[in-house]
Amino acid sequence: MKKFLEHIDLPQDLRQLKAEDLPLLAKELREFIINIVATKEGHLGASLGVVELTIALHYVFNTPEDLLIWDVGHQAYGHKILTGRKSIFETNRQLNGISGFPKRSESEYDTFGVGHSSTSISATLGMAIASQLKSEDKHHIAVIGDASIASGMAFEGLNHAGVTDANLLVILNDNAIGIDPSVGALKQYLTNVKEGTQKQDNIFEALNFEYSGPIDGHDLSLLISELKRLKTISGPKFLHVITTKGKGLEQAEKNQVKYHAPGKFNANTGELIPKSGSNQPPKYQDVFGETIVELALKNKKIIGITPAMPTGSSLKYMMEKIPERAFDVGIAEQHAVTLAAGMATQGMIPFCNIYSTFLQRAYDQVIHDVALQNLPVVFCLDRAGVVGEDGATHHGVFDLAYLNCIPNLVIFAPRSAIALRNIMYTVQLGIDFPIAIRYPRGRGHLLDWKKPFEKIKIGKGTYLKKGKQIAVLSIGTMAKTVEDAIVNLDVSHYDMQFLKPLDEDLLYEVFTNYSAVVTIEDGTTLGGFGSSILAYANRYNFKQQITVLGLPDTFVEHGSVNQLHELFQLDAKSIKNKIEDLIFVFNNS
Repeated sequence: MKKFLEHIDLPQDLRQLKAEDLPLLAKELREFIINIVATKEGHLGASLGVVELTIALHYVFNTPEDLLIWDVGHQAYGHKILTGRKSIFETNRQLNGISGFPKRSESEYDTFGVGHSSTSISATLGMAIASQLKSEDKHHIAVIGDASIASGMAFEGLNHAGVTDANLLVILNDNAIGIDPSVGALKQYLTNVKEGTQKQDNIFEALNFEYSGPIDGHDLSLLISELKRLKTISGPKFLHVITTKGKGLEQAEKNQVKYHAPGKFNANTGELIPKSGSNQPPKYQDVFGETIVELALKNKKIIGITPAMPTGSSLKYMMEKIPERAFDVGIAEQHAVTLAAGMATQGMIPFCNIYSTFLQRAYDQVIHDVALQNLPVVFCLDRAGVVGEDGATHHGVFDLAYLNCIPNLVIFAPRSAIALRNIMYTVQLGIDFPIAIRYPRGRGHLLDWKKPFEKIKIGKGTYLKKGKQIAVLSIGTMAKTVEDAIVNLDVSHYDMQFLKPLDEDLLYEVFTNYSAVVTIEDGTTLGGFGSSILAYANRYNFKQQITVLGLPDTFVEHGSVNQLHELFQLDAKSIKNKIEDLIFVFNNS
């Protein structure tokens, strides 16, 4: 069989093929993606689902002059392979390799940087209006999924686009799933459209879009024909495409949630390759998931809320056992926060579980709807700190800094699974303030973690080791790294636990008994934990040397968590070396 993919480096090569050759190219492209992701890991299902759509778009449109944006970017692997990155695709998501998401600095074909959902329509409309103003004859295409289009920002973009004459094509990639199955009334509407039971009042036509579809997103000849037709129509257009997430790999089609990003698997059978070691500490998300169920079975006021992350946050455990008090609100972080605020006004205890990087999208709601009214909402910020291969769009490295300046808000970072359980237990006993609890992606270090609950004193830190001259102050799970670093060093170690309020009694003890202080956080050093310790020392005129360790003022790229911690000298070896240097200075001064 003739190999088509090996002769294609750029879309202009693709456009030399005959249309009847494209289905074979689609087969080769799927195999290419499967074979590499099987060993290198990454987002599999979404990219397999849009292979035909990807080929059709680059075949019909003159990219990169015509501007193509992939919402979120989970589905852009085929796009990357066809736009000059085939030979380096195996470096996808690896340290110093290509990004797992479209990225403007990486390729002219990546016209907009993405990673968070629902931005594509607004960005593409902005480009289309700019082209009009510059009298440029271009096409502008946004590809968005059925979960992403339910987000508020996507509706804002549609609402504006419908009153313009911009040359904009929105393609709805409808596979009935985001990371978890799509939810909400719009999902039901789209299902009715697909099944032919929605005969009138098309919502997209009502918004002044030229609507087309739904059509089979795996039929290349139909896709190409319809895209060519839509090229001839001016103004805002909407193409509804039906696809299957994981298309072409049986296991991925059957288990679409697991194969969204499955880890390593057998490329031929699709069977997942188990990770080594069965007796492992739990993931922090599972500690949250199991604990909220344990608490909610006794406390009828507890509510669980997540914006489209029931599996990733492990709120699915509560949704399975107490479904009437557990809510997946879809990709709607702003709504999730204000929904929680409304529940809090009525005496409920809402645990609003949002990835740290996604809470950025609801910053105004945290301030205006929760903190300003001093409502007792419990924010559980999963994936805080460096998260690994998903890179700059997903690292949760800003939460300590961006939450630190908000009045009324308490900020806690557990050092272990036990501390996470205990703070969840503490807050459901009754609080009169909002609190953010941040914890990382991945596993802790304790096997025996289901201890009897103990109440945590709000605003109080604790010491973990007593030593001389130098006090190391850590917050969150960096405490374990510090413990490993100082095992043979005669220095003190304090777990501050709370960034806000700071334990000023403990800090007074530290600054009156030690010659130097080292702070360590898994977050940006600007405005975070170390900055707060510096501000405390300045306020009370302490003169000790303070060394602030954390992430610098830069966007952290992709790589494993261990690699990135080593790169920014937040691993145990680097921390040990820094402390030993301080000890050497003191001993020789």
